[in-house]
Amino acid sequence: MGSAAELAAAVLMLAGFPAIMVAALVPSVPAFAAATAVTYLADHYLHRQGSYLINRLSKVRAGLSIRFLIRQLLLILLLARLDLSDSLIFYGATACFIAFYGLQAPHGALVTLIRNRRRMPVATRNVDLASRIRIPNAPPQGLLNRSAEKMLHLDLAAVVGILVSAELDSATAGFIGIAVTLGLGTLYVLALMPYVRGKKIPPTAEKVLTAVDGWLREYKPETVLYFSGSKDSTYQVNMWLETMEQLDSRPLIILRERVILQNLAPTTVPVICVPGGVHLMNMDLSTVRVALYAANVGKNIHLLRVPTMKHVFIGHGDSDKLASVNPFSKVYDEVWTAGRAGRDRYAIADVGVRDDDIVEVGRPQLAPIRNGDGGVPEGRVPTVLYAPTWEGWDGNPGNTSLMLAGENIVKKLLKADPPVRVLYKPHPFTGTVLAKAGAAHRKITALIEKAAAERAADARFTAETAAQEQARADLARIEARLAALAGNGGEKGDEAEATRDGVADVQKHEEIARLRGEWNEAYWRSFPVWEHRVITGAEPRLYDCFNVSDAMVSDISSVVSDFIASGKPYAVTDSAELGVEEFKRQNTAVRAATILSNSAAELGGLLDAVRDPAKDPLAEDRGELKRYLLGPDEPTSIEQFNTAVANLAIKAEARNVGQESRAAGAAESEAELAEAMPVQRGSGPSGEADGVGA
Repeated sequence: MGSAAELAAAVLMLAGFPAIMVAALVPSVPAFAAATAVTYLADHYLHRQGSYLINRLSKVRAGLSIRFLIRQLLLILLLARLDLSDSLIFYGATACFIAFYGLQAPHGALVTLIRNRRRMPVATRNVDLASRIRIPNAPPQGLLNRSAEKMLHLDLAAVVGILVSAELDSATAGFIGIAVTLGLGTLYVLALMPYVRGKKIPPTAEKVLTAVDGWLREYKPETVLYFSGSKDSTYQVNMWLETMEQLDSRPLIILRERVILQNLAPTTVPVICVPGGVHLMNMDLSTVRVALYAANVGKNIHLLRVPTMKHVFIGHGDSDKLASVNPFSKVYDEVWTAGRAGRDRYAIADVGVRDDDIVEVGRPQLAPIRNGDGGVPEGRVPTVLYAPTWEGWDGNPGNTSLMLAGENIVKKLLKADPPVRVLYKPHPFTGTVLAKAGAAHRKITALIEKAAAERAADARFTAETAAQEQARADLARIEARLAALAGNGGEKGDEAEATRDGVADVQKHEEIARLRGEWNEAYWRSFPVWEHRVITGAEPRLYDCFNVSDAMVSDISSVVSDFIASGKPYAVTDSAELGVEEFKRQNTAVRAATILSNSAAELGGLLDAVRDPAKDPLAEDRGELKRYLLGPDEPTSIEQFNTAVANLAIKAEARNVGQESRAAGAAESEAELAEAMPVQRGSGPSGEADGVGA
């Protein structure tokens, strides 16, 4: 159960059905009505919450339709126990529920048919298909959204009317309720019928695929980002969207799962989602010269089979994890890493990836992280970011510092003298596996909030009230404009409508990006530079926290590798207590870090480095490690990336030209050979060939 309210609703619903049966057997109309109302309300609440229990009940043949049927059968039982089995209302109720279930079949069939016919073989974003094919509007979402639940709840009128009739011993209310239920059910079915025929349905799959191929021939994509995965892996493609927008060649994104398209971040790059492997293999991608792969998955084979383009594994992060040296990587023409460290990992792993096939391109995603070589400005309180990772799926205490060291780290930072400001940004998954991790997070949050309140009351810390009020006003203005640009926030009617209308407004996209930058700047101005802060949610982003921090404390994760781009001091907690030397041997990213034990006793060294650059013995090591992990600062990573794309495109083109030349040469040789061969005539009556040897 997701919450106490959800648990209470589940208990009420499960206990409600036995209560209905008891009320029917007694018999008691008021008790029956009360218990029925409880099950209706609890059932509805659990559906709205997407409860796990609802899913489990469906698996054991106690799904939504069955629960409604049980209530209706128990209502028939109540009428029988009230000696109404020979009354008109008894026959009316029986006929009503039979007819009502008779309407379920056409209703379900129509809903399924509409959804299937409106499901596109290829869904797109930023691709103009509307000028090539006609895609009609989707049916009102009120007809299709939670349609089974809505249809079944139409029995409420009949149930209420029949109960009133049973209590008052008058059939009038019952027949009114029956008429309302059957009338509304019939109208619901009739309202769906127009959307399964004529101009209400999208064009056939063949026409859609032809239109997409026509667009591809016109657009002529050159570089493709290909991705397949689950909903939870969408971040792996989202991290490359901005890079794709900055390519010098014409970009295209190809996705394989609809759920990835639904969760894709806004972008101006054309996106094509092709769930069917056959459809992808028949798609006209003849102009593509470079294909980029962000993950090693089975469906990659559907594009890897195309020889006219070069295939590159770019991954979705650069770390010491085994996924960074997957043996599958040798199927690609090249593997691109951030820096020398990635090349060395493959050499050490010896998984078949040749050194000649590895290209160092930096990490374009780290461009927003500003370099912090300038140190802390005079008079400003230094800021230390504590960004622990979560407990992981296996719940190993060594995964995160939160449970074993978190409280010690935060207490030492809060008590530091001279003082520092603490920003705490926990991983969004914190506490999802271990309740202990969630409890540690809450305790740390309470410590920081208490310290923030005490500091606000301390005369040593003053705030520029007018400036902060202006910043908050700026925030409100920016948020209002962002809300206006986003519209009502509602989704398109369905996949077909989203494909038709999903063309990004470039000016709006650029304005939103600019406003988000302004929002971030105003956010940090909206409170004093010495105020401790707990930061959760998507905004401000982690990289924004990097830029306002002078140092960071974290755990082994990509957060550390990314923070190294700033060049600022950082500390990493050895929560598993491997020891400093072994910890550094196993984790390249901590070789220029202050290593903390779970007591956080070593934290003073990090704070000394922050306050006085002369007391920063690891500064030179951080510079070397940054170059080793992420490559040089110049040329920029996006310039390196574009150069790598261009070089590989030249190789692909050279291969294709060579193939054409060889094919033309082979055809010419066959023609010459055919001309040189004697022509054999038909055989004469004697059985000898005419004109040969006679």
